[in-house]
Amino acid sequence: MNPKDLKRHLVAEGFQVFRTLGSCVVLADRVRDNLIMDSGVAAEASPEHRVKVVIRARSGDYPGESEDQLFARVRALAEAELDPSYAEFEQAVIPVDQPSAPGERLDTWYEVTFVRTEADLAALMLTLRDALTVKKIA
Repeated sequence: MNPKDLKRHLVAEGFQVFRTLGSCVVLADRVRDNLIMDSGVAAEASPEHRVKVVIRARSGDYPGESEDQLFARVRALAEAELDPSYAEFEQAVIPVDQPSAPGERLDTWYEVTFVRTEADLAALMLTLRDALTVKKIA
């Protein structure tokens, strides 16, 4: 299944799409009636039906903690929130800069992406619905 077909299927199932990044269709989280944001949940258009969930910690919430400590917080939250069938896929350090002052750092996010493979589209839809309810900020 290609990303365009997956997006069309997700919309038909009632999901709101935030954007498509390569083979991933990122789902939206409606914060207010007029504002949607990245939910941290994506479905990957591939022969396997994969769900990706991004969990993060903000360094500003934990001043003085090391990178290792922040990633440990993320992994602890994932262990509490995610089904054990999710596997760690990748980790990233994401700088958040001031939009009006390039180079001025506002914060840094420490993110870990977890992935789960589903057997079919029906299972994918159920897993996506569950993933949207997961707490994603440590």
